[in-house]
Amino acid sequence: MRNKSVITEAEEIGLATELVKLGARLQLLETETQLSRERLLKLYKEIRGESPPKGMLPFSADWFVTWQPNIHASLFIDILDYLTENTKLKGIRAIIKAYKLYLENARVSDLEPILSVTRAWTLVRFIDGGLLRTTACTRCGGDFVVHAHDLYDHYVCGLCRPPSRAGKGGRPEAARVATEALAIVG
Repeated sequence: MRNKSVITEAEEIGLATELVKLGARLQLLETETQLSRERLLKLYKEIRGESPPKGMLPFSADWFVTWQPNIHASLFIDILDYLTENTKLKGIRAIIKAYKLYLENARVSDLEPILSVTRAWTLVRFIDGGLLRTTACTRCGGDFVVHAHDLYDHYVCGLCRPPSRAGKGGRPEAARVATEALAIVG
């Protein structure tokens, strides 16, 4: 942080604080801020009262295209796209705002948010990197996250055609999740 202004450093600490409060992993903080690892560890421990989790970040694009994660990922990306097209927000600030709106939308709909801020950030990186993209459902018209290099001439989303096991296995809210998400996305 040598030769940086106090204001710039304060902005970096504010950004890192906001990300930690949202549950961001240390790797995300290291990538999105210019703060040292030691400083980030100290900040994380001060805010959360514990050391950050260890281990690798989620790295599989396949997770985002499975049924329920796809609904949440698609909702998040739709919110993010709206924000970047209609506001001056860009980069990590847009991701933070979109993630907060996603959480609020889940809370209002009484849904359990399954997309963490780290996964949301990873999703954006996968889309920017060309691994994933969105495509419109031919039935409801909503945009959904799909693999970038697959063909989707007549794509039908997981809301319009849920898998046969959706809503089974001790998760009775799954059918309601589909209905609520369709109302939000559509």
